[in-house]
Amino acid sequence: MERLLERLGALCARRPWRTISAWLLMAAALLAVGQTAGSAFVNDFRVPNAESQEATDVAREHFPTFGVVNAQVVWRAPEGELDDPARAAAVQRMIAEIREQPDVAGVDDPFPSPDGEAAMVNVDYDKELGELDASHYERLREAAEPARDSGLDVEFRGMVVDLGTEPSTSGAEIVGVGTALVVLIVAFGSVVAAGLPLAVALVGIVVGTALVLLVGLVVDIPTSAPIVAVMLGLGAGIDYALFVLSRFRVELSHGHPPVKAAGHATAAAGHAVVFAGGTVVVAILGLMFAGIPFVGAMGVAGALTVGVMVVAAVTLLPALLGLLGHRVDSLPVPRLRHRGQRRPAPDDENTMTYRWGSHVQRHRVKYAAGSTAVLLLLTVPVLGLRLGTPDDGIQPSELTQRQAYDLVAEHYGPGWNAPLVITVEGADAAGLDRLKGALEADEEAETVMPPAPSEDGEAAVVTVIPRHAPQDEQVGELVHRIRDDLAPRALGPAGGTAMVGGATAVVIDMADVVGERLPWVILAVVGAGMLLLYGMFRAPLVALKAAVMTLLSIGVSFGVIIAMFQWGWGLDLLGLDKTVPIMSAVPMLLFAVLFGLSMDYEVFLLSAVREAYDRDGDAQRAVVRGIGATARVITTAAIIMAVVFLSFVSVPETLIQMIGIGLATAVIMDATVIRMVLVPAVMSLMGDRAWWRPGARKAAGPERPGRTDEPEPAAAGEA
Repeated sequence: MERLLERLGALCARRPWRTISAWLLMAAALLAVGQTAGSAFVNDFRVPNAESQEATDVAREHFPTFGVVNAQVVWRAPEGELDDPARAAAVQRMIAEIREQPDVAGVDDPFPSPDGEAAMVNVDYDKELGELDASHYERLREAAEPARDSGLDVEFRGMVVDLGTEPSTSGAEIVGVGTALVVLIVAFGSVVAAGLPLAVALVGIVVGTALVLLVGLVVDIPTSAPIVAVMLGLGAGIDYALFVLSRFRVELSHGHPPVKAAGHATAAAGHAVVFAGGTVVVAILGLMFAGIPFVGAMGVAGALTVGVMVVAAVTLLPALLGLLGHRVDSLPVPRLRHRGQRRPAPDDENTMTYRWGSHVQRHRVKYAAGSTAVLLLLTVPVLGLRLGTPDDGIQPSELTQRQAYDLVAEHYGPGWNAPLVITVEGADAAGLDRLKGALEADEEAETVMPPAPSEDGEAAVVTVIPRHAPQDEQVGELVHRIRDDLAPRALGPAGGTAMVGGATAVVIDMADVVGERLPWVILAVVGAGMLLLYGMFRAPLVALKAAVMTLLSIGVSFGVIIAMFQWGWGLDLLGLDKTVPIMSAVPMLLFAVLFGLSMDYEVFLLSAVREAYDRDGDAQRAVVRGIGATARVITTAAIIMAVVFLSFVSVPETLIQMIGIGLATAVIMDATVIRMVLVPAVMSLMGDRAWWRPGARKAAGPERPGRTDEPEPAAAGEA
């Protein structure tokens, strides 16, 4: 592969304008096609084969209007009651206007609150969610203006409203790119060199986003997926380009001409980029086997963008390097000019990295045990993991969905925000009465609506309003009680079947599915990652060690987000006013992404260690040389990636915040405690055994011990 990559890099560097033009034309064409096709992002929270999905399917079979796309309107009279003649008339005028809006199938009669101060209705649409857009919510807002002018509070929530208030990055990517530029300038001491990774990443983001748009034509892509894809693309794209660029500057310092230097850099650092990026893509695509379309679609969007970044790093970047040549260090920053000069060799005993690596080796047992203990301690919160899906109650207070949620909770009760909908099939009237009585006897059921039979008489729907909010554990316990005890006992062996559905049941089923399938996803992703590492190094113990180290960093990441979101440590910093369970999609998504990203640094470090080991056969010295060759660039890359991820925490969506904090935590721990302490300590303990190959009598040593005329080992070069 290295020879192929070297030829590819040299070819792109030799014909830079053709390569650059091809990338720009492809980006423009894909973006134009994606926007023209009009792809829309849709949150599909279905859980195939789950009871909540079966309940919905059966209900739709017997109730044609069940489960249609809708929006909820909530009115409140700040002073007095809503049945005041003038206010009641304003509500009726608004309802009449909404009924005349395009695609509206019907509007319920207003349902007043017990205190008479509020009312709500459902607005049903006759189109699928993918056929609607933000204009439908805009028309609802316009219809509310006269009612608001009369002194009423009017708020909205529901699927149609979500379309009109899709999350945006709010300039987060600009903050991340700007900060990354500062870090790169400090690292390289040159504005031109610092700008190259950003240019490559931005072109890759355009192409990746366009591909996600096109995929959205055939697959339901969640509204959060493009933001997650941009987050991953920026972080990975800048890092991959940084590694290749750093190696290119090393090759130039050895006197190679630009085209040859670009080929060598693509062969060395690009080889590691391909394996690291391939691990990320394979790991993320493993989410397709999670059995949850929402999670799988997020994985597809992320894998597409990261894949584009890998291709850009080994084609577009070499073209830019070949075009610039020695001008890559142009526009130096005076006080940082020394950054562009060649640094001491990684085995220079006077360097900080050499002294640190030697220190860790001398105390490898203590450092291995101590760092492992710290990582395990930070992982402890995982034992209290509670899965769920945060609802509108944790949205920013300025959003209409949050205000509507709070109005319903205040004037109706928290359980009205997500009723349980039980679909009963094959039960007679007596069985339905027994079921209603059993539900009313449960202390968690605040209100049980009378059974509503279908026109064909073969099914009925029973709506249950819990006492607690959708995210409270008591509601989940109620759902399982109904399924396991209340419904079977009330209906009897031959009295029909009852299936619990509704939004809350979907969330509970998703959490159950994640809990069941997460171990298998972990096994699949870890297995695929180990195979890729074994394919690169042919050393099974190294692959196993890398997998264990990665699991430790992922455990720390999970521990931090659980402590913050579920335990409430530092929630004020995120603008949240209550604790929330960990979103069901987060563990699978974070695990797949983090496993791939953590392997990045593992591949770059181990590539340098292996290269040094192959040269002189000294396993201990190879570890120190590997750290020296990669420490600066890995640290720079980690800072950039962490900054990019943390910049997206400002996006007012819990899923994005959880992913951003989780990714940043893992990257920081991975580049510090793990790569600089635990890995060198463990590798020193393993010695030559680390590079043992099956079937070999001993680890492969160097063909020519002590050879020093080859370039420095540098999977990523030096910044």
